[in-house]
Amino acid sequence: MADDTRVFDRATVRRHRDRAAAGFSEFDFLLREAGERLLDRLEDITRKFPLALDLGCHCGELGQMLNRRGGIENLVQCDLSPAMAARAGRLAVAGDEEYLPFADGGFDLVLSCLSLHWVNDLPGALIQIRRALRPDGLFVAAMFGGETGRELRQALAEAEIAVEGGLSPRVSPFADVRDMGGLLQRAGFALPVVDTDMLTVSYADPLSLMADLRGMGESNAVIERRKQLTRRATLMAAVERYRDLFGQPEGRVPATFQVLYLTAWAPHPSQQKALRPGSARTRLADALDSTEIPAGEKARPR
Repeated sequence: MADDTRVFDRATVRRHRDRAAAGFSEFDFLLREAGERLLDRLEDITRKFPLALDLGCHCGELGQMLNRRGGIENLVQCDLSPAMAARAGRLAVAGDEEYLPFADGGFDLVLSCLSLHWVNDLPGALIQIRRALRPDGLFVAAMFGGETGRELRQALAEAEIAVEGGLSPRVSPFADVRDMGGLLQRAGFALPVVDTDMLTVSYADPLSLMADLRGMGESNAVIERRKQLTRRATLMAAVERYRDLFGQPEGRVPATFQVLYLTAWAPHPSQQKALRPGSARTRLADALDSTEIPAGEKARPR
């Protein structure tokens, strides 16, 4: 991978998740909420998926929540963190989403919950996921979107400028919902659908939010981040700025987590396809009971 495509330090992402593994059950509430909403999508599909992959499985939470949804008989679990994969149970391996250790066409279903936002080459990872699916296999994923952490991002930025006279990347960049449908198509998926949820978590103070992010293994891993510890003055200024900008009447503060949900299929001849331009047999004007006006002409007033 070319250096200019690398945004995240994947070794740091792995260390953060290894560190979080032992106590992850105390901080998995957001993963479980997004996972439940992800798995709900399987209930709307009548197909069965005997062999599935949970990519970025953390400590096996999604597998614990399946409850026979999707007709899954065997679930392979994979995580970048060996410490997390070891806690996920049987059929779990340590592996990198950027270099999938699976043969082409092996899975009926690939699931991924709150992991792909740490991938540098997201188009490349999506191509590998599509190749890992059998024809007409399903990909369903949840990942953080661009509005995630917007309050913390603004408070840290304003505090660092005020105290240190400069600015460094302190909150990871995330994908935009408007781009993900195009990325799925570029990766060769068929029938892509992208939708989004906004989850707001209430905290007693901004420091509690930062502690949760560390416990989730979601601490900053941007390559261009400052490697030194944040100055106490900058941190306290960020806490005060967060309260000033977003504080609630009861003294608590909100934290926004935007979750993007992706659904797409590996191509298969049986799937529905869009008609060729000009092949329609019914005019839109007839369906709307209106008069068709050729391009370039103006409608006459009635």
